[in-house]
Amino acid sequence: MVSLRDIENRIKSTKKTSQITKAMQMVSASKLNRAELNAKAFVPYMEKIQEVVGAIASATSDSGHPMLVSRPVKKTAYIIVSSDRGLVGGYNANIFRAARRSIEQRHASKDDVKIVAIGRKGLEFFNRLGYNVVESLVGVSDHPSFEEIKTIANRAVGMFTEGEFDEVYLYYSHYISAISSEVTEKKLLPLTDLSSASALVSYEFEPSAEAILETLLPQYAESLIYGAVLDGKASEHASSMTAMKTATDNAGELIDSLSLQFNRARQAAITQEITEIVGGVAALE
Repeated sequence: MVSLRDIENRIKSTKKTSQITKAMQMVSASKLNRAELNAKAFVPYMEKIQEVVGAIASATSDSGHPMLVSRPVKKTAYIIVSSDRGLVGGYNANIFRAARRSIEQRHASKDDVKIVAIGRKGLEFFNRLGYNVVESLVGVSDHPSFEEIKTIANRAVGMFTEGEFDEVYLYYSHYISAISSEVTEKKLLPLTDLSSASALVSYEFEPSAEAILETLLPQYAESLIYGAVLDGKASEHASSMTAMKTATDNAGELIDSLSLQFNRARQAAITQEITEIVGGVAALE
């Protein structure tokens, strides 16, 4: 039988855990507010650059730029945006599950797959499964700047241009609201959907559309990766906030249950003591 002291100690330790998870929930909520603003502020820029790139691509449809041309697929790269830390609920697991399912459906061999991992959890997960992680970035800040991911984004785009792989997919968690996110797959390269980006404004190109396209296309692809990281960070903080709230609520329920168990056990002990006293008095008489 569990003693009163054991129950009391469990109540104390659970209260301390509840205080920690409550504090972590508040920290995540604070980070989420700024991350949400960053993700939303980046949307107008992405819409505008997509419009401009689409207009230039339409004007130079025969340019033959390697980032615009589909080629026979021998190797595929997957850019996985995950977190560096745990305690984020199902955030990482959902991304890994979706990416792994797609990889296994598309490829018969792991040799045809290359992984670019943004986030420590993604790096560890795909290394553990035996995939070839060609690039990785860990320690991304809670509110990343473009400079933080520029190098790895530039390398990923460069490796595609040089023919090290023939297509690139991007996996990240799209932020919808504080309680909802959606794992998103986006075909990053080649950029075959630019023609659908209808430009409502006509542009004049100087020095030439081809020269501008040569510079703008890599920047556009890198911006897509950066936008996914911003979006993922907002989802990560939302998942962390939700997970810590759930943990705090569970701790509260456990404390209530233990308190009830403690009170019952104490009442039983008091009743036992009274019974023994009454029995002793009766024996003396």
